[in-house]
Amino acid sequence: MTESGERTPVPSRLDVLVVGAGFSGLYALHRLRELGHAVHVVEAADDIGGVWHHNRYPGARCDIESVDYCYSFSDELIREWDWTERYPAQPEILRYIHHVADRFDLRRDITLGTRVTALTWDEGAVRWTARTDRGDEIAADHVIMATGQLSVAQIPAIPGLDDFAGGWYHTGNWPRDGVDFTGRRVGVIGTGSSGVQAIPQIARQAAHLTVFQRTAHFAVPARNRPLDQAYAAALKTRFAEYREQARNHPGGTHRVLSRQSALEATPEELRATFERHWNNGGPDILAAYRDLISDRAANEKAAEYVRGKIRELVRDPEVAERLIPRGYPFGTKRLVLEIGYYETFNRDNVELVDVRATPIERITPAGVRTGEREHPLDTLVFATGFDALTGALLKVDIRGVGGASLREKWAAGPRTYLGISTAGFPNLFFIAGPGSPSVLSNVLVSIEQHVEWVSEHLEHLRKNGLRRSEADLEREDAWVAHVNEVAAATLYPVGNSWYLGANVPGKPRVFMPYVGGVGRYRRICAEVAADGYTGFHLS
Repeated sequence: MTESGERTPVPSRLDVLVVGAGFSGLYALHRLRELGHAVHVVEAADDIGGVWHHNRYPGARCDIESVDYCYSFSDELIREWDWTERYPAQPEILRYIHHVADRFDLRRDITLGTRVTALTWDEGAVRWTARTDRGDEIAADHVIMATGQLSVAQIPAIPGLDDFAGGWYHTGNWPRDGVDFTGRRVGVIGTGSSGVQAIPQIARQAAHLTVFQRTAHFAVPARNRPLDQAYAAALKTRFAEYREQARNHPGGTHRVLSRQSALEATPEELRATFERHWNNGGPDILAAYRDLISDRAANEKAAEYVRGKIRELVRDPEVAERLIPRGYPFGTKRLVLEIGYYETFNRDNVELVDVRATPIERITPAGVRTGEREHPLDTLVFATGFDALTGALLKVDIRGVGGASLREKWAAGPRTYLGISTAGFPNLFFIAGPGSPSVLSNVLVSIEQHVEWVSEHLEHLRKNGLRRSEADLEREDAWVAHVNEVAAATLYPVGNSWYLGANVPGKPRVFMPYVGGVGRYRRICAEVAADGYTGFHLS
């Protein structure tokens, strides 16, 4: 918006159009503007921030440590920003994003409250034509889709929702002014990351809370705490080295990866190792042994340890058993960090309903009816996740060479080369999209790597008098096969998670992220660039 509160006009002609104003879009804008491109961002929401603008639900917090979940492109930015907690909460992350936008004067090239609805490739002009819901038409040589991995809220198609007399909300699209649950009978549907974070907070406020759980998730303690400022200050003096280590780490973090097999450890060693990770908090328990994500027997040792912890924390044995995850390997659905989650089920005002045993039949005007009975509610919260990785991309009607539809091309699952581009859609780039490490990494490291790779690619085109870049179909097929092959060597595909689109009815079950590791992926991308962008047809 302009200073007068009016919508910033969208230029009709651009070198690069960026769609989305979260972490990806803001960095793309900054970097490409620095390189002298005519670049502009179009954002559907009424403000910047992406996932951290929308996910304002109580308890919303990042599961990557604050000192890692930040940009690294500016030494001044690193020095001047001070995080307050080990795992930053949503309000602090959003303040950081706004600080970055102001610090680098990004807002003047962002149009808010405007959704790109269609992208059409013009082969004769060698450019894209974008159309928006506000009637804009934009000609852009290149388009960068910075639409986010978790940006399209998934609301389950339960009959009767329109009849519900109370208020209902989705964690992924929370009201800016919050929700007051005081004295209310609240129902939460969903117990993944957002549900695990929100449930303890809602329980403290509501008169009664009913949790509807279909799948019990493995959750480990966050052990969140105020950030040691002396440690943070010392880290700033060596941050370049620190981030470079993360760039070459499988997860884009500093997690220490054990070389020992869980199958070789004694029961006493296993217990001591898992206990150390449990007490320290965070997701590093997944790296306690080298084979936890590749060997079912090794994985079961970690799973059984966590099940034992749940039995210790939840006083009612029947409730504890309902909260214990079964039927999939530990860590193959996103590992959830919890703060007081299991203890919440010891409260007198909290009830757990197993909807796998007694499914939800419909939502009534007065509440939720399962096969067992009706649960009276004043307020309903959906913590049911997102149409991940592809949802936001496929909401746009993207038409490539010869009018081919991206929706049709990806009907059986997303197909990309390096997670960056897709054959038949020249000059179109995805940031941290399907086929890249994205959601299996510290996504800030992955975002920076993609933005830098794409911007350097555009510089290569400009310096060599080239206008068109399109992924080769055979290279794309080989990359998709490689992504599948690497995933198949792990237990991840067994998890039936949103990594495969399993939470969206009718969505093809394809494992979407690249599990080969951030460092390995980065080297592959660097080799492609060094070889003159092999796998891309440049003209």
